[in-house]
Amino acid sequence: MIILIDKPKGWTSFDVVAKVRSILHIKKVGHAGTLDPNATGLLIIGTETDTKKLEHLTKNTNKTYDAEIVLGENRTTDDVEGEVTKTFEVKHIPTDEEINQVLKSFEGEQMQMPPIYSAIKIKGKKAYELARKGKEIKLEPRKVTIYKIKLTDYKYPTLKIICEVSSGTYIRSIAHDIGEKLNTGAYLNELRRTKVGEYLVEKALLLQELPQWLQQEQQQH
Repeated sequence: MIILIDKPKGWTSFDVVAKVRSILHIKKVGHAGTLDPNATGLLIIGTETDTKKLEHLTKNTNKTYDAEIVLGENRTTDDVEGEVTKTFEVKHIPTDEEINQVLKSFEGEQMQMPPIYSAIKIKGKKAYELARKGKEIKLEPRKVTIYKIKLTDYKYPTLKIICEVSSGTYIRSIAHDIGEKLNTGAYLNELRRTKVGEYLVEKALLLQELPQWLQQEQQQH
């Protein structure tokens, strides 16, 4: 069974898997495409034999996100959960036109530096585990594609964007790089995944809706 869940804020992807497992009373449950705890939106869940489909569902699959970015600061994790590393005294507030020009410059294939606070493995250890211990981390840039990036709202210091990206693209890195290009610093404040391949968050269930959905499924079968 493939189930689409609208992940709530503050939950890890594993928390959602554990909840689904307890509601469905099924041991074998997995998820595709991890979302950070601070992020919300589409999480694809697979159960039983369908867990084997999960990697195929998200590998080389485009994803679409709504993101809110705050200018004026850099943070350790490139998102709201990190500690402030630098505050910028912004003498020139970027205009809509300047921001649109910067966003346009991101479209296309490029090499992206992943955040050090990420789940990328370095000699068997996750990068964020090493970063938390203060270890020096050297990550290599990765080839990603940003198919579309569009400004939807802006009132300094907050801007909102929609972006469609290739699998493996970090929106936190995009936020950081936007800050670099604008000379303002920036971090990711809010993130919502709205689409994975052909799967849409509009078709996803809230966790509290899952028991009722299960009941309906059982009645139909």
